[in-house]
Amino acid sequence: MLTYILLILGFILLIKGADLFVDGSSSIARLLRIPAAVIGLTIVAFGTSAPELSVSCSAALAGQNEIAISNVLGSNIFNLMVVTGACAAISAIPVNEGILKREFPFSIVAAALLLIFSLFGFGRLNIGRLEGLTLLVLFVLFVAIQVRDALKSRSENAEDPMEEVLSPLKSIVFVVIGCIMIIYGGNFVVDSASEIAANFGLSETLIGLTVVAFGTSLPELVTSIVASRKGENDLAIGNVVGSNIFNILMILGISTSIHPVALQLSAVYDCIILMIFSILVLFFCWSKKQLSRGEGIFMLILYAIYTVYIIMR
Repeated sequence: MLTYILLILGFILLIKGADLFVDGSSSIARLLRIPAAVIGLTIVAFGTSAPELSVSCSAALAGQNEIAISNVLGSNIFNLMVVTGACAAISAIPVNEGILKREFPFSIVAAALLLIFSLFGFGRLNIGRLEGLTLLVLFVLFVAIQVRDALKSRSENAEDPMEEVLSPLKSIVFVVIGCIMIIYGGNFVVDSASEIAANFGLSETLIGLTVVAFGTSLPELVTSIVASRKGENDLAIGNVVGSNIFNILMILGISTSIHPVALQLSAVYDCIILMIFSILVLFFCWSKKQLSRGEGIFMLILYAIYTVYIIMR
C-alpha cells in the first residue's frame, strides 16, 4: 500500500513542481532578457534531467549497466515522441528556428556518436571511460555555446521594455522549490513503479526502457505540457531537445566515466530507432516550422508501436 501511496505522491509533486518551475524559469528569462528557448535548453533541461542523472549514476555504481543505458535511451525516445507529441496533440506548436538549425541537429549528432561508440564494441554497446570523457567535453562545449548566446541576446535586448514578471527572489525560490519537488516526485515514481513492475516479473532492460524511462521523463512531460499551455512554446521544445542532449552527453558521460558500460545488441537497435525518430520529428518541424496536432498524434501512435515492439522483444 505504501508503494502505491508514494506513486500518487510522486505524481502530485511532479505536477505542482513543474508549475512552479516553469513560472520561475520563464520569469528569470525575462528578468535577464534571455530567450525562453535558451532557458529551456539549459536551466529547465538540467532540472528535468536530474532524475535520469540520479538513476543512471546509481545504476552505474551498482554495476547495473542495463538500467543505466536503457534509462537514457528510453527517456530520450519518450521525450521526443510522447512529450513533444502530447504537447502538439493538445495544440499545434510553433518551433523556434534557432533550435531547428542548431540544437535539434546537435541532439541527432549526439545520438549518432553514441551509436558509433556502440559499434566499436563489435555487436555490443561498449562505452568506456575515454568515450565517457569525450561526451563530457562535448557537453561542456554545448553549455558554453548556450551561455555565449544568452549573453549575446541579453546585450541585444538591453533596451527592450520589461514585461511584468515575478521578483528576482520569488523567481529563484520558485525554480529551486519546483526543481526539488520535480526531483523527489520523479524518484518516488521511479522507485514505486520499478518495485511494482519487478513484482510482475518484468526484466531489468524492459523496466529501464519503459517504467524507469517513463518515470524519469515525467518531469519533462509535465513541465513541457504546462509550459505549452502557458504559451511558453520555446520553453517546452527547448526542454525536450536540451534534456535529450543532457541525457546523452552529461548523464552517459558521467555514468560511463564512473563505470564502463557494456550491453547487448538490443541497445544498438534502440539507438538507431532514436535517430530515426529524431530525423522524422525534425522533418515534421521543418515542413511548416511547427508541429501540427495530426503529427503529434502520429508520434504518439509510433511510440505505442515501439512499446509493443520492446515488450515482444
